[in-house]
Amino acid sequence: MVVQRFLDYIAIERKYSNRTVEAYRDDIYAFCAYINVDPNEYDPTIVDEADIRGWLIELLDQHHSPRSIKRYLSSLRSFYKFMLRVGIIKKDITRKIIAPKEDKPLPVFFRESEMEQATAYDTQADDFESCRNSLIIEMLYQTGMRQAEMLGLMDSDIDLHQGQIRIFGKRRKERIVPMGQALMNLIKQYLAFRKELEPVSTFLVRVKRNGEVVPMDKMTLYNIVRTRMREVSTLKKVSPHVLRHTFATTMLNNGADIRTIQSLMGHASLAATQVYTHTTFEQIRKAYNQAHPRAKK
Repeated sequence: MVVQRFLDYIAIERKYSNRTVEAYRDDIYAFCAYINVDPNEYDPTIVDEADIRGWLIELLDQHHSPRSIKRYLSSLRSFYKFMLRVGIIKKDITRKIIAPKEDKPLPVFFRESEMEQATAYDTQADDFESCRNSLIIEMLYQTGMRQAEMLGLMDSDIDLHQGQIRIFGKRRKERIVPMGQALMNLIKQYLAFRKELEPVSTFLVRVKRNGEVVPMDKMTLYNIVRTRMREVSTLKKVSPHVLRHTFATTMLNNGADIRTIQSLMGHASLAATQVYTHTTFEQIRKAYNQAHPRAKK
């Protein structure tokens, strides 16, 4: 039952989210299926490096992307590090396995003119649902929070007096993000509408379903963002995470320090934030090539 011990460890001691634990489980189960072993009877002594390399090759043959294969390997590495730490194995056979290299695509984002159009709906919000939908767009754009972070927001995380939001990110790491006046006004308006439907609440973002007011799920949130942003943008990829990219890119383009952006977004590593500098440089390069007469020669 070593697989289950590992899953319990990352869920209870490391406090990974249910979704993350499920992803680790699925990846390890996939490897068990490849070597034809029941996950409940996993025996690391019968597995060697050749098994892992063979699995990665099969994943490539099945047209998995390098990024996907890297994730599979990362899950297996975490599993083996756990077994090494608790003394189940004496050697980590995943340590020398190299994942295929991947091209890192630049993050896509909405233009500021598109966001102006998308948030122009704010003044037209005159009922619970339209106000809530405007709040979702404005909050994701103004704070750069993740989809899961927004769904987990509690009323107690909103401080309208100080003009700030307390956000719990990955592994429950807390950060404080300021709010602009437009967002604070929307929150006040939304809370007034919500109070008419549900006098007492805990989770901030709610949805009416089957006569009840319940916490919103990720698919509903995704559909709200997709519907609104497709009205103003021609981007093929439209999601809450694109609004997070838009927040970072907008901040950087308007002079924000990259360390500040790292803090606001809750990135553990500066490298995760630096990808937005590449996006901005590509904009600069494009403008230079279009505008400078010598660039065309």
